[in-house]
Amino acid sequence: MRKSATVAVVGGGVIGLAVAWQAAEAGWSVTLFDPAVGSGASWVAGGMLAPLSEGWPGEDDVLGFGAAALAHWPDFAARLAAVTGVDVFVARETLTIAQDGADAADLRTIADWVNGHGHELRLVDRAGVRALEPALARTVRAGLLAAEPAIDNRRLVTALRKAADEAGVTVRPERVRDLAELDHNRIVLAAGAASAQLWPELPVRPVKGEILRLRQRPGSQPPPTRVVRARVHGRPVYFVPRDDGVVVGATQYEAGFDTAVTLAGVRDLIADAEAVLPGIGEYELAEASAGSRPGTPDNLPLIGHLSDRVIAATGHGRNGMLTSALTADAVRAELGGQPLTEVAAADPHRFGASTPSGGIR
Repeated sequence: MRKSATVAVVGGGVIGLAVAWQAAEAGWSVTLFDPAVGSGASWVAGGMLAPLSEGWPGEDDVLGFGAAALAHWPDFAARLAAVTGVDVFVARETLTIAQDGADAADLRTIADWVNGHGHELRLVDRAGVRALEPALARTVRAGLLAAEPAIDNRRLVTALRKAADEAGVTVRPERVRDLAELDHNRIVLAAGAASAQLWPELPVRPVKGEILRLRQRPGSQPPPTRVVRARVHGRPVYFVPRDDGVVVGATQYEAGFDTAVTLAGVRDLIADAEAVLPGIGEYELAEASAGSRPGTPDNLPLIGHLSDRVIAATGHGRNGMLTSALTADAVRAELGGQPLTEVAAADPHRFGASTPSGGIR
């Protein structure tokens, strides 16, 4: 590749940082544009890498894409650790629990369907759940165990910034308002929920999510060693371990770009958390925060060329952490003219996102 080949990455969340790092590693001269790198939805995340236990019959493309994304993580994490010395993993398994008969039946449905697609989920009875995570409520009836890890999202952001710096990425703390103003050979649109403001045809919308960060206090029970997922009164809740406690999430609202933390959201998360882990009430409420996730109509991201110069890397919804490794590898392949077949389901043109009138080529 000639040295003058330049790439502008618009957006400095986990996706933009990972793409910028990998593009620079591939020999491109990379400039990343973001007024506050790593401070958006990527900073407000649990870090679950759980495409299998979230599967549901009929969502074949979502399962296939998620499984491919998970498969890219070991090599991605190893490369990142080699550059930065940072291990981003905080858990190695995910335990999804059922507290009533209907939820237990759903776990069996998920296990049968996902295992039928060549993956491995293991059903666990009440005693097995208690053996794995003794602090869980005694109302738990069954569980579903998966070899799905989790990462510390903030540790990942910090490591990716370091890796990008080491690779020679130039960071410009500026907001791009018109892609046509950029004169780079290639442009990667990784602006998350704001992507449609720069390419209006993209069906990307903000979906609000609130999370809590709870800090373990002296004498309180230890946090789970695995990711724990559950439903309480029909609401999903999850727990992801951290060095000093646990992340509890997450609400989900169609609220535009509103990122204010609401009393109702915090109330529901605390109540649901205590229903699953009764001892969590002794923890310190260290932080309550909200972010705007980039949602799409079919819960799959948008990855690939929008025009000769512009490549989309957006619309990752709740799975930005899971899909960051595959997205970075896919964009690197797109820049090299050899697209990955693994991201075919994420074709940005599947919704008719063609070059806008008067837009850049």
